[in-house]
Amino acid sequence: MDTSIVEDFDIGQLAAYLHLTPAQVLKMAERNRLPGRKVGGQWRFPEAEIHHWLEERIGAADEEQLERVEAMLDRSAGAEKTPRLGELLHPEAVAAPLLARTRSSVIREMCQLAANTGLLWDPAAMGEAVQAREAMHPTALDSGVALLHPRRPQTSILADSLIAVGICRSPLPFSDAGQLTDIFFLICSYDDAVHLRILAKLSRVLGSDDVLTGLRAAESPRDAIAILRQADDELYHPSEIEENA
Repeated sequence: MDTSIVEDFDIGQLAAYLHLTPAQVLKMAERNRLPGRKVGGQWRFPEAEIHHWLEERIGAADEEQLERVEAMLDRSAGAEKTPRLGELLHPEAVAAPLLARTRSSVIREMCQLAANTGLLWDPAAMGEAVQAREAMHPTALDSGVALLHPRRPQTSILADSLIAVGICRSPLPFSDAGQLTDIFFLICSYDDAVHLRILAKLSRVLGSDDVLTGLRAAESPRDAIAILRQADDELYHPSEIEENA
């Protein structure tokens, strides 16, 4: 289903997008489990709020739930494939180590890393959008990872989707919740659907303690990229690994 021109879903459109039945969507809406409102007696679901709802579900999901969310997102994408991490990672957008020691300097330096690729034209504007998203709901996780991103894709300053990575030598207090963070990702995506699929993929890859341990031990950008590429291949493309073995 192409949602590029949809601003509000009706029940049927949202059911098709989420691969649920209209009755299931109606029940969820009536129980306030979906962001929606009635207009002229008919349920309407703003596309941006549905994407934010899915983003929160991804952030709170376990491995099994992430698999289900990914399957739903893949079905909605049709023939379009989720980019491999290797396609989104660039050595010039990875800092190992990242030397920033405050929340604002982390965000500023992460946006500058993304701009180093030439794909992000205005790192200051991206920084403001990320700051606003962090103020609304911090993206730092208990694992010591933060998945930075703006609330909506910044297509006017972005040529293509990419991921910037920063790894600090020691953790720092990044959110007001108190947990310490030392691994930072900045997801710069060209549209909401791609953002959700990248977020789901990263969440699954980073669910591995071995991946986090490897990233914390990375001595260079290429080390960090190699770890993430390998984790992506092992999780999503095991048959190709066997063929090349």
